[in-house]
Amino acid sequence: MKRLLFEQLVQWKNSKHRKPLVLRGARQVGKTWLLTEFGKTHFKNVHHFDFERDKNTLQPVFQENLSPKTIIRNLALVTDQMIDPSNDLVIFDEIQNLPEALTSLKYFQEELPELAVCAAGSLLGILLSDVSFPVGKVEFLTLRPMNFEEFLINYNNPLLYEAFLEGVNNWQVPEVVHQKLLYLLKQFYITGGMPEMVKHFLEEKDQSPAVFQITRKKQNDLLNALKADFSKHSGKVNALHITSVYENVSIQLSQYTDDSVKRFRFKDVIKGKKGYVELQGPISWLENAQLVIKVLIDNRAALPLRSFCKENFFKLYLNDIGLLGAQLDIPPSAILLSNYGTTKGFFVENFVATELQTAIEGQLFAWNERTSEIEFLLTREDQIIPVEVKSGLRTKTKSLQQFILKYNPSIAIVLSEKPFFEKDRIKKNVPLYYAGKLLEMLRTD
Repeated sequence: MKRLLFEQLVQWKNSKHRKPLVLRGARQVGKTWLLTEFGKTHFKNVHHFDFERDKNTLQPVFQENLSPKTIIRNLALVTDQMIDPSNDLVIFDEIQNLPEALTSLKYFQEELPELAVCAAGSLLGILLSDVSFPVGKVEFLTLRPMNFEEFLINYNNPLLYEAFLEGVNNWQVPEVVHQKLLYLLKQFYITGGMPEMVKHFLEEKDQSPAVFQITRKKQNDLLNALKADFSKHSGKVNALHITSVYENVSIQLSQYTDDSVKRFRFKDVIKGKKGYVELQGPISWLENAQLVIKVLIDNRAALPLRSFCKENFFKLYLNDIGLLGAQLDIPPSAILLSNYGTTKGFFVENFVATELQTAIEGQLFAWNERTSEIEFLLTREDQIIPVEVKSGLRTKTKSLQQFILKYNPSIAIVLSEKPFFEKDRIKKNVPLYYAGKLLEMLRTD
């Protein structure tokens, strides 16, 4: 499974000022596989330490003292394998289970900078909300579920991927390519970006007629595992409250038909709780665990965007479109036929949110003033670019027109199932499968 983040790992390895790397990401997005594969191809040896599976064995190593040389010596004794600081990669996996190991990273940077150390964990965001690193001692990367481009890379159709990239540069694709990409996009709507689901689908798509049903079963198993994590790792936050909020995200999304997704409502999500303050803990937990995507809603399209947002005024989406379909039990056949009724609009909007989150690695914003609303706002230097999302071929854009009249952007984007076309000097339609490439396209436009 090829991942785009791999190149950033190579850049990290080759950096003259390399620091210990912390790889964050939700459960089962492929962190361990990616780091191990990276180590096999770019280092002499890889030393993998699992702080969830082998916590009792590894904990004493970090309790004696946090001297990197002592830690490396003791880890070598545990595994009966010498660790060469100049040529080997050390992976601390599920490091959130041992905070002392996380703390030790700053000493690796100060006292043993030649050793390449990577730490990974599915709930690092939870731990990092309580543990502070000295500024400048570690580097961070985030691995999210696979986006559509990565799905396409692994589909093993190099001609189609080449045509996809040409469309990024040329803002046009042949009709035969457009139809093929739309069909693959619908397949991706079903599998989502969890590597296990994608790998299974790509291996079995030509062999098993029940491939999507098996994918759904795997997704439901993962959803159950995530809920088990809530109980195991929630700490001070009530696990039942986290579960209620997590399940309510998809329920609220499914209530919207042709309109844009509205702000997340707090009433009745948890029995007896009515306001944001009472739900802030579970929402923050899910956000830090990277299981939901929060999109702040601006009431004015001006920089800085965050200045025109209210703390309790935001949208919530799931981090993976496949898990969203599984939670709502949308039949895969209905998705392939675009016959999933009132859920279609919000479903596509959630897909765009996941694609933009992977591309931006920062806060996402939407816009709402009076009765007008735009699903997403992007920034290009000092400009604000509106992005309206349409689930099908209908591309009427009343709210977008209001935005253009008020703010006069240099370009406005409509994402839909239609191919590229310019409606006027400002509005440009872009196929939905390019949602994750929008920033790149805007930079070259």
